[in-house]
Amino acid sequence: MDRIDAMRVFVAALNEGSLAGAGRKLGKSPAAVSRAIAFLETHVGTELLHRTTRSIKLSEAGERYALACRRILTDLEEADLAAGGERAAPRGMLTVTAPVAAGEEVLRPVIDAFLDRFPEVSVRLHLLDRPAALIDEGIDLALRIAHLPDSNLVALPIGEVRRVIAASPRYLARHQPIAEPADLESHQIIAMTHFGIDSWSFPPPAGSTIARNVQFAPRFVVNSVRGAVASAVQARGVVRLFSYHVAAAVEAGELRIILAEHEHAPLPVHLVAPQGRLSVPKVRAFVDFVRPRLREFFESRAEACR
Repeated sequence: MDRIDAMRVFVAALNEGSLAGAGRKLGKSPAAVSRAIAFLETHVGTELLHRTTRSIKLSEAGERYALACRRILTDLEEADLAAGGERAAPRGMLTVTAPVAAGEEVLRPVIDAFLDRFPEVSVRLHLLDRPAALIDEGIDLALRIAHLPDSNLVALPIGEVRRVIAASPRYLARHQPIAEPADLESHQIIAMTHFGIDSWSFPPPAGSTIARNVQFAPRFVVNSVRGAVASAVQARGVVRLFSYHVAAAVEAGELRIILAEHEHAPLPVHLVAPQGRLSVPKVRAFVDFVRPRLREFFESRAEACR
């Protein structure tokens, strides 16, 4: 059996979550999929997958082997496409990752339009509220909202977003004024994990280098952006989110941004790819298609929150 083909089966099983899913994806029988996995396990001399009738789980050795397989298959794809040159048309499976809220609200509609434009390309979108290891996890492209560490990844700027604090006009009319960050301590807080469950930080005041930290006991903690926005609109409290999360509600007059003069500097938004992936036709086509649309989205939402 060809080891590269067996690696493709192995990675497909991981992507699909089962041996049966790998068979359906690759057009192989269950027996052929099992033989491919058994071939690899015999070759490396250890068990790679723990199998049940319904699921698979990587062994410790399997985790290390899976990372190597993804890198090898990615390198082979890049070599094939490089040989094909500019004549190669966008095709195949494109794997993209984004934060959950940004992926659902921002990226998913753009992907729908991209799929209409490029019928030979399929997209797998992983929504993760953590920075994925692009090469190790076999990901072609990531949408990142953060200051990026130095790395060998290629970063394409899209725009920037603010971390804003907002409340509904009804809530603000019924409660004490919020003129300083410290005033939040006496208010009802709607908290989200990524923005602080029991405290929010603010830049140092004038003449100081020490950041301010406001402690609170939240009235409501939620891990959904939509839930947090809806609760704030219903005058249930004060919320901190990215500016694009609340832009529509601000435009509609349902929320009002407060403490804008006490915000941290905006965070940059990038499309990030491993070195060499932008030369792959499906990746290049995706970047060329989505980048201006994402830039327009973030610019329009920034304007709504000014």
